[in-house]
Amino acid sequence: PAAACCFPPLVCSSSSRNREDSWFKSLFVRKVDPRKDAHSNLLTKNEESNLYKIQFHNVKPECLDSYNKLCEDVLPSIHADKYYPCELVGTWNTWYGEQDQAVHLWRYRGGYPALTEVMNKLRQNKDFTAYRKERGKMLLSRRNQLLLEFSFWNEPVPREGPNIYELRSYQLRPGTMIEWGNYWARAIRYRQHNREAVGGFFSQIGNLYMVHHLWAYKDLQSREDTRNAIWNHDGWEEVVYYTVPLIQHMDSRIMIPTKASPLQ
Repeated sequence: PAAACCFPPLVCSSSSRNREDSWFKSLFVRKVDPRKDAHSNLLTKNEESNLYKIQFHNVKPECLDSYNKLCEDVLPSIHADKYYPCELVGTWNTWYGEQDQAVHLWRYRGGYPALTEVMNKLRQNKDFTAYRKERGKMLLSRRNQLLLEFSFWNEPVPREGPNIYELRSYQLRPGTMIEWGNYWARAIRYRQHNREAVGGFFSQIGNLYMVHHLWAYKDLQSREDTRNAIWNHDGWEEVVYYTVPLIQHMDSRIMIPTKASPLQ
């Protein structure tokens, strides 16, 4: 009898629960057909074969000025030397976020073979070997990732300053990279009116299912105004609604370019 008393409410609520479950599951339903291609082939600019390396160096606080000076003396010479098939896209210090941190972004035209060629040649470069030895005395830790660029983002090109840069990093749920790319391929047009979109990348080696979006603003107030204005565009709220559930973790750095950076 007690079970019979409990039964009717369960029946009455089952319809509403099914609707709630259906809505909740819809947040995680893949919106793309299954593909046999690798994610990198679907999302990147295959014909250009650009490979990127992003480096995060945590510097001893008392050494940051010396570290920046050391990088200014060495990194631009590698960037300018045609002997090395690589380019320094940008180099920054984190202003808001993880303190006393340097971030470097390199581009290798020609993909993995170009990366291997550069690494092999730098091993024979005595100046670079001395630079690495001196740099090691100044660092607390370092990590890097190899990245590809999304096909729907513009390739990062040098720009005049002064600007501040925001690096927004997203750790996605495994299996959601293509869905993320599908939404942002449409969303990026909302973020190009003020030339704030610099580059968009996804990881190949390092933390996997990691996405980095790089933005440029004149100052913090310009960043605030630009981001608020996006909500006036029809369709932006849909991008946010469907991409937020794909994210496991996200992080934002506000960065200041160093003197050696092509992105000023």
